[in-house]
Amino acid sequence: MSESKAALAGLKVLDLATFIAGPYCATFLAEFGADVVKVELPGTGDPVRKFGTPTDCGDSLVWLSEGRNKRSLALDLRTAEGAATLKALAEKADVLIENFQPGTLERWGLGADVLQALNPRLVIARVSAYGQTGPYSDRPGFGRIANAFSGISFLCGDPSLPPGSPGTATLSDYVSGIYAALGVLVALQARAVSGRGQIIDVGLYEGVFRMLDELAPAYARSGFVRRRMGAGTVNAVPHSHYPTQDGKWVAIACTNDKIFARLAAVMGRSDMAGDGPYGTLDRREARRSEVDAFVTHWTSGLGRDAILALCETGQVPCGPVYGIDEIFDDPHYAARQNLVDMLDPRAGPLTLPNVVPRLSDTPGSVRWAGRALGADSAEVLEDWLGLAVNT
Repeated sequence: MSESKAALAGLKVLDLATFIAGPYCATFLAEFGADVVKVELPGTGDPVRKFGTPTDCGDSLVWLSEGRNKRSLALDLRTAEGAATLKALAEKADVLIENFQPGTLERWGLGADVLQALNPRLVIARVSAYGQTGPYSDRPGFGRIANAFSGISFLCGDPSLPPGSPGTATLSDYVSGIYAALGVLVALQARAVSGRGQIIDVGLYEGVFRMLDELAPAYARSGFVRRRMGAGTVNAVPHSHYPTQDGKWVAIACTNDKIFARLAAVMGRSDMAGDGPYGTLDRREARRSEVDAFVTHWTSGLGRDAILALCETGQVPCGPVYGIDEIFDDPHYAARQNLVDMLDPRAGPLTLPNVVPRLSDTPGSVRWAGRALGADSAEVLEDWLGLAVNT
């Protein structure tokens, strides 16, 4: 699809952010056609270029994936010349995204007040460890710290072991990037009415905290402190991961009594549902370990594919617990085109996660992988400011 038909075609975005959180907000906008200019420190660039698996081109796989669809402009904002150029670019921009520690841009004379005085229509998204306000706002942080502070790390892992990690330490980075992108889109809609830009303020921990269902209201109401439950969860049982005869795992989710009755029927043990000993949630909750052992005994006697087939026939929510190798082999991932193959001129063949969400009329796309540092400096300055730069 041509960029002119993209949903965000014509939107000019300055991505001053580094690592993942703020840049992922910009990546989302770039996937749907925004002209995103990645502003990077000359000589070093975004530290994420060296984070993750290295490639022969000198940049990591993380950069090649998350730097997609952006043009790279090498600019030192700490210098008078760099700051002046950034101000000129900001006058032309619709959106500016940054995730420096609060006060950094202000020290460089590039605070939100300065930039919005130059361009009152400018939408500014600010992602930082703890947000722009509050007693911790000056503290540095990364995804692992945000995961811990949000409360999700406390819930991860076996109850007999120390708190674990929610799969990836960068979870909070990606989630906060999504919330920042939502904020940008809302602010742009508001600007269409008011004519004015505004500031989006996202703390790195806040997105994950927002997603922890009833954790906060349950504590406020009764003082209940949810703790680690391994693969299990509160308010539902059986609702966990169960081993199979062929050394794999399945996830089964019985969120109500009707679904458990279906599972019991699939297991050939309908006597355990309804008026049986496990027929209601309160009975199952009271005998949680017993119920999980009951299901484990069944799954351990069958291969994963057999369990999946039986549960599908019985309309029981059940899925495989996949490793990435199995994801690459799965026909549903292939049919949904959740992975996109491309040939990068610097790194060669790449397979990247595709765009989410999918739109019927103006879908997003991956047009190119992360560019070399400063590769587009001259082009950007000419396109945005009309400056002819000798290269």
